Amino acid sequence: MEPDLYDARALVIDGNPQSRSIIVGQLREAGVGVIVQCTRLIDARTKLEMGTYDVVISEQYFERENITGQDLLDDLRRNQLLPFYTVFVMVTSESSYSKVAEAAESALDAYLLKPHTAAGLVERIRQARVRKQALKEIFTAIEAERFDDAGELCKQHFAARKPYWLYAARIGAELMLRNGHMADAEKLYEAVVEAKTLPWAKLGVARAQLEAGYPQRATTTLEGLIETEPGYTDAYDVMGRAQFELGNFKNALATFKMSTQLTPSSVNRLLKHGMMAWYAGERDEGVELLDRATRIGLDSKLYDAQALVLLAFAKLDNNDQRGLLRCRGHLEHLRDKNPSARNQRLLEVIEALQAILDYQTARALDEVRRMAKTIAQPAFDFESASNLLALMTRLAARSIQLYEVDAAVDTMAMRFCTSRALTELLACAAVGRSDFTDRVHAAHAQILKLTEQAMTLSLKGDPQAAVISLLEAGEQTLNAKLIESAHLVLQRYEARIPDHAALRLQAQGLRERYRTADIHAGLGEQAHTGRAAGGLSLPSGYKPPAKNEGLLASMNAMGT
Repeated sequence: MEPDLYDARALVIDGNPQSRSIIVGQLREAGVGVIVQCTRLIDARTKLEMGTYDVVISEQYFERENITGQDLLDDLRRNQLLPFYTVFVMVTSESSYSKVAEAAESALDAYLLKPHTAAGLVERIRQARVRKQALKEIFTAIEAERFDDAGELCKQHFAARKPYWLYAARIGAELMLRNGHMADAEKLYEAVVEAKTLPWAKLGVARAQLEAGYPQRATTTLEGLIETEPGYTDAYDVMGRAQFELGNFKNALATFKMSTQLTPSSVNRLLKHGMMAWYAGERDEGVELLDRATRIGLDSKLYDAQALVLLAFAKLDNNDQRGLLRCRGHLEHLRDKNPSARNQRLLEVIEALQAILDYQTARALDEVRRMAKTIAQPAFDFESASNLLALMTRLAARSIQLYEVDAAVDTMAMRFCTSRALTELLACAAVGRSDFTDRVHAAHAQILKLTEQAMTLSLKGDPQAAVISLLEAGEQTLNAKLIESAHLVLQRYEARIPDHAALRLQAQGLRERYRTADIHAGLGEQAHTGRAAGGLSLPSGYKPPAKNEGLLASMNAMGT
């Protein structure tokens, strides 16, 4: 039995007073207990980030607003800012049906075409809740962080062709991707494609290929998908990431541009596009995009403060004192809202830039030297290296001598040149100083040489010597590629390595201390986690409101 809607909390988002009044009236006729109204999406974003609702009904397009209801849904679901039980209904015209259906499908929600009746609205809400109820056991396991149990439930649901078996398969494949079971995820996505060709399943195959370390295979899969589904925005997100991993920055930039053209007010996509433009050498384009993301999304949980650091570098290059102060003010605002170590670290970068612009040379040098002393610390990540190298480049461009700079560049490069993409990204931070970029590329060549020498030992029948060599080099350089390679050789040849237990402890200690398994180059994604492009919002660890109210409480009370 379905719980009555009088226990529900609903949010209606519509800029048109007449249509908003109609929807509110229809909800009241259906018995919805609490109805909150919003005329602007920016206000709705705040309410949805700060509170919980059982039902959200949003218009797709708003006059005098750049952001759309689809943008709001995409960003919130992508970043797990809505609990699983919330039903998000998008109201749209026939002409935009395909895009809204894509967004609703990816978020397990509903859409409603204009004109609609009260019965049609209530039926959409009911259908969405039935679907959620059919998958409740799976999501209960996910929320309890019993991911293996949830994955097994998904496979059983799919195999038995229970109601919403395709959704169950999609959830199961998502869990496999997140748990590192790439081959299993790819098989499940392929099974869905075979049973019923769906764009998200094809995209899932590409995601599994990319996460497994095969970006070229992923691009081939995505080319076919984009040819048949040119409006599938998530496909461009994944394609851009694959091209980025291959080091094809220009191609990635063109792909991210397509993504932002399809969703011009998505904060996350503006950030990725802007950062990619910056690193690809299109600085003016990057600044414009990052500035737009800052204007519309500074206070959003989706905003990445690294954008302000890049903008601050641009302000310094243009001797824009006022612009640099504005960047500092924005970052101080974010730091005050969220006093995290990362926000403080990024603010210190901008403060160093301001010292350079104000000709406070001693202060700037002291700040850069202080940062350089932390290069070997676990918390010093790729983002820190990129920003520090860019700072050193600005000092050198202004003939400010930092005598230990070469050693610092070499240390950072040996640690973070783990792939072609990261090497080029690090080199981009030193644009204008060919001696720095040469040192970065030389370090990457040295890492490749060390890896090849160790693998040669393994191929010649001495995997223990290969592991020892990789671990020694990994401990010296802190390079994730070397440490992870040692781990992989240990896994593959454990039976042939007499000291495998001790070596495994050493390797695992390095992996955990320096987080080598999840090293990631930030493109507007480091500040938050959530639904990957083409993935689902899996509300792991979601905590319900302290007060037992709303539909969730009613469902639990009835034992549904």
